[in-house]
Amino acid sequence: MQLSEQEQVRREKLSQLRALGINPYPPELYPVDHTSTVIKQNFEEGKKVVIAGRLMRKKVQGKASFAEIQDSEGRIQVYFNRDEICLGDDKTLYNDVFKKLIDLGDFVGIEGTLFTTQVGEMTVLVKDFILLSKTLRPLPLPKTDAEGNVYDEFNDPELRYRQRYVDLVVNPKVKETFVKRTKLFNAMRSFFTDAGYYEVETPILQPIPGGAAARPFITHHNSLDVPMYLRIACELYLKKLIVGGFDGVFEFAKTFRNEGMDRTHNPEFTMMEIYVAYKDYNWMMDFTEKLLEHCALAVNGSSKTVFAGNEIDFKAPYARVTMTDSIKHFTGFDISGKTEEEIRKAAIEMGLEVDESMGKGKLIDEIFGEKCEGNYIQPTFITDYPKEMSPLTKEHRTNPDLTERFELMICGKELANAYSELNDPIDQRERFEAQVELAGRGDDEATEFIDNDFLRSLEYGMPPTSGMGIGMDRFMMFLTDNESIQEVLFFPQMKPETKQVAMSDDEKIVFNILKDNSPIDLVALKTQVDLSNKKWDKAIKGLTKNGLAKVNKTDEGLFVEAL
Repeated sequence: MQLSEQEQVRREKLSQLRALGINPYPPELYPVDHTSTVIKQNFEEGKKVVIAGRLMRKKVQGKASFAEIQDSEGRIQVYFNRDEICLGDDKTLYNDVFKKLIDLGDFVGIEGTLFTTQVGEMTVLVKDFILLSKTLRPLPLPKTDAEGNVYDEFNDPELRYRQRYVDLVVNPKVKETFVKRTKLFNAMRSFFTDAGYYEVETPILQPIPGGAAARPFITHHNSLDVPMYLRIACELYLKKLIVGGFDGVFEFAKTFRNEGMDRTHNPEFTMMEIYVAYKDYNWMMDFTEKLLEHCALAVNGSSKTVFAGNEIDFKAPYARVTMTDSIKHFTGFDISGKTEEEIRKAAIEMGLEVDESMGKGKLIDEIFGEKCEGNYIQPTFITDYPKEMSPLTKEHRTNPDLTERFELMICGKELANAYSELNDPIDQRERFEAQVELAGRGDDEATEFIDNDFLRSLEYGMPPTSGMGIGMDRFMMFLTDNESIQEVLFFPQMKPETKQVAMSDDEKIVFNILKDNSPIDLVALKTQVDLSNKKWDKAIKGLTKNGLAKVNKTDEGLFVEAL
């Protein structure tokens, strides 16, 4: 491992500390009794305190120094004076340790008394200190020039998401986002438990991917010797609990879908699902708008928030529009009673890309998504979806072509999806079979699995039930004005880091072209590289040997790709 100059210096300081008999990673507990926030809120001149945290600023001035400690709640200034710290003529603690061997980023514990500086800064006068953890890498702390402009900030998204532990230390607003995330989950959990509903856990490893239509992650259970799937939804298991006698259950479920990654999608995300017996989707709409208002107040202290330049108000009640009326309003086309071919023709006339694999439900979804969805900025319930779009939803009580379903739209995005749950086992089986047929035609919105155990549970009887799912990560995006889902996930999925392998100049030339054109036919790659045949061959061999590229043989030829 190659070390930077600063990393080498820190390791030398580590050795010097040990030579002085100082353990840079002491095992004993440290008796912290105050935080930066508590000190500032209850400041009392001369009060004794014990604090701990990272050293984030250090200004040495002879026998005295000002520094700044960052703990879990903020920062507090501390003042080191050699005469206050040292006993008698022993100057080593300040001169040899603090001044020379303690670096920014190190964790220190401090005992001292409170006082106010001449400029009114609340400060801890250090009476004693201890090194709690020595850092071996320097923090990427921002700098300020003479004009007050900040530079060298740690703001590259790739580095921030990959090294979230650094991001949290040097960018305080990032931590605020995740504190709010905890507040959101706590607020929602208390709302449900106060209503008398039970938080439960259902399997992440499932024998079939049920409850939604999505590409699953597949693994293998060695003991049972069967394929298993990471769940794409927890819906069917939660409804089995309603069959079993619970009146209300909910789960904050880690959910996995092996699909694309972008600013609003991550393969691993958190879905909250709740199911309540003896309710319908009308009740759930009332319940949902009260829930979201409660959560917004708990997180931000207001029902209003700003997202993507729009002020959003979560205060109940919310507008309610049927899907049929929405499509008619924005396109002039009435989907009522129309056949699949009539809807396909209308979609083509609207300029949408459709094909024969799309069933009626997929076509309607495409029209709504392209022509209507983006128009809903304030929270709006879109209700009464066509039956073809909702295989798990109860048939509408007045129109057999529709279902009792709603989606909550905000800023042109879906936040919640809810049904009056289908509890007729015969109808449910027919719906599943129709979905399998659509999947066989190539409709990627249809599920190709039938959960026979779920159907069996329905045959034992499920009471009238309403269920709802909320994408928690997307809700966090709305509440914190973050347009990227990566900003509200501690550790979003990332491509593997490029391997740190020394490359020759020729290898660098080939690799840089390869990064932007991978995979590429070897012949096509060679035409872009100004190297002799011998150098080119050697570069390819070097990259593959060091695991930076690989060559694949296909029917079309030899292709090489960067790893």
